[in-house]
Amino acid sequence: MNQGKPIRVLVAGLGNMGRSHALAYHNDPGFEIVGLVNRSTPALEPELQAYTIHPDFVTALAELKPDLCSINTYSDSHADYAVAAFEAGCHVFVEKPLATTVSDAERVVAAAKTAGRKLVIGYILRHHPSWVKLIEEARKLGPPYVFRMNLNQQSSGPTWATHKSLMRTTSPIVDCGVHYVDVMCQITDARAVEVRGMGLRLSDEIAADMYNYGQLQVLFEDGSVGWYEAGWGPMISETAFFVKDVMSPKGAVSIVMDPNAKSDDIDTHTKTSVIRLHTAATGPDGKFIRPDQDMRMTGEPGHQALCDLEQAFMLRAIREDLNLDRHMADAVASLRICLAADESVRTGQPVRL
Repeated sequence: MNQGKPIRVLVAGLGNMGRSHALAYHNDPGFEIVGLVNRSTPALEPELQAYTIHPDFVTALAELKPDLCSINTYSDSHADYAVAAFEAGCHVFVEKPLATTVSDAERVVAAAKTAGRKLVIGYILRHHPSWVKLIEEARKLGPPYVFRMNLNQQSSGPTWATHKSLMRTTSPIVDCGVHYVDVMCQITDARAVEVRGMGLRLSDEIAADMYNYGQLQVLFEDGSVGWYEAGWGPMISETAFFVKDVMSPKGAVSIVMDPNAKSDDIDTHTKTSVIRLHTAATGPDGKFIRPDQDMRMTGEPGHQALCDLEQAFMLRAIREDLNLDRHMADAVASLRICLAADESVRTGQPVRL
């Protein structure tokens, strides 16, 4: 592709993430937005108001012939939209989770390879310098690991409405879990062998077969174990709502949150404040040799800046022909674990992978 020509992009889905990615394309001279897709006409930021909103993705794809499709719709449409885009010769950015089934996720990856086009999945934490640092420090400790992670969101008003919409297709432990399970997998490199899940429906406002509180446990081949917890809704507690903690025989590395942070603030989900490194080594007197080390993460990117970084990576992937095989395989692996947890919630049985 011509290095000088902007990448022509069609943005589908104008919820929180879709609008943020559209702003990233609008502000990056490497991209040119050729159209937006949404069934309704939402309130948009001033920068986006000049773009035409098309009601149907497949029609817009055929008419506008973009180079890149950015898919930020509800999860159950991700796979079909992505495959249609690849068949039309486009590159694809798709928000996480990649699909709602493992077979659909594998179908998308196969379509990308067949088309010889780039597929980037919206694992936003991979572009966050502090999370990159957390993973690097945890890997230095060495396995086996204990992973303790959660992101509970006490939501009301528009945020609860968004959560209820998401839960029409995807439970919280799948929607958010793929991020944090992906972090676990990047740290250990070991294969997950067993997943256990449990969940509870804490609201009459969601479907009878959906749950808005869930927890998963995952066992890895190297002996590592981890848990992830996610709850959404007005009844969710804000006590210890954000735990990001990795332990190993040599010590621990943790994210220490600002005590005044609120669980439904989108920037809270990525900002790390402080990374604390604890070393387990003790001297002849049995006392710790080194005090805990606090690494202050100043100048962190906020939510929009992270979306900008993610789309800058998308641009690099296309222009520099980056090999995304590991990126795609990791996305399928984390989805497989979270969907196994969802299966375990519904059957009451552990799932062997």
